[in-house]
Amino acid sequence: MIAALRSLTNNLLGRGDAAITVPPFDGALKPNQRLEEAEVVATSATFEDLAASDGALLVADGDKVLRLAAGALGEIRRFDGPITAICNCDDGALAIAVDGRVLHLIDPVSGEDRRAPMTPDGVRAINALAQGPAGTLLATEGSAEQSVDDWAHDLMNRGRTGRLVAIDLPTRSVRVVADGLHYAFGAVAHGPEAFVSESWRHRLIAVGPDGAVRPVLDHLPVYPSRLSRAADGGFWLTAFIARTQLVEFVLREAGYRRRMMQELDPQDWIVPRLRSGHSFREPMQGAHLKTMGVVKPWAPPRSYGLVIRLSAEGMPLMSLHSRVDGSNHGVVAAVEAADALYVLAKGPGRLLRLPLAMLQGERGA
Repeated sequence: MIAALRSLTNNLLGRGDAAITVPPFDGALKPNQRLEEAEVVATSATFEDLAASDGALLVADGDKVLRLAAGALGEIRRFDGPITAICNCDDGALAIAVDGRVLHLIDPVSGEDRRAPMTPDGVRAINALAQGPAGTLLATEGSAEQSVDDWAHDLMNRGRTGRLVAIDLPTRSVRVVADGLHYAFGAVAHGPEAFVSESWRHRLIAVGPDGAVRPVLDHLPVYPSRLSRAADGGFWLTAFIARTQLVEFVLREAGYRRRMMQELDPQDWIVPRLRSGHSFREPMQGAHLKTMGVVKPWAPPRSYGLVIRLSAEGMPLMSLHSRVDGSNHGVVAAVEAADALYVLAKGPGRLLRLPLAMLQGERGA
């Protein structure tokens, strides 16, 4: 009853979850252009996820797994559907989710199967994988109603059917650790808990073995996505899109939102995107974005690029940005391999490289 009254009051007064304000990029999230300065290693329109195994980088590219060796990407395995997530396992295998529902475990060098493929019961939209407690994999599903690529539909429907599941590899059983999440997109084990990105609530949460949820990092100005471990402790958190007051307003206007979804092509919806600035039909353009034909770096971001370095407790230490006037937007993965941080900017389809020594020096500055 109290929660219902609070929700009603917030909707009436436009505060709390009903507010359309967006927190600024400040403190450890102060904007820069470090992602724009990164080396472009490779490009592909179908890049999806990254993993590292014994210092080597592995890339999910459409229906293929690629391995970076001698500065070039080489194919090690091809599947019969699009890869939606990959991660390295403690036993050296590479876990791969194909079409969001079929799980493969392969050798990261030869590409040969380590185990027979499995289709975990009830799992249909895996968008991120992580090594869990011994013998298990953690998997996030953004939505029970939409496919991995239809995240914008889930956002506009104010979806809350995401979940974190634990897959026991020896028995092939599935345990739902937490459900009812507002688009779960990314997880990493953290002691007995798991850190999980809850994108539509703009926060990082910790989920206990019993499903208990506690906020770790909330009120973010972005929608967080996949996580990975940092070699010297802590984590890398990516953000695939950024928030704007316009989108926050649309999300709270149910009638307008329904008509927009019914009457307009999805490409013309007022939603954030992995890339922007390439069509005259985009809803966000004009003087609020450009001055004398030049995009302002502080303009409202329809697309953005961001990686956040977190401490072991999940607190921001530093960040790497591609601002509105940049192009390395839609960051969905970041992992350390050898002496570098590799970042996947899905918007332009670029694999980026930044030397870790440079980033460590900046963190200590």
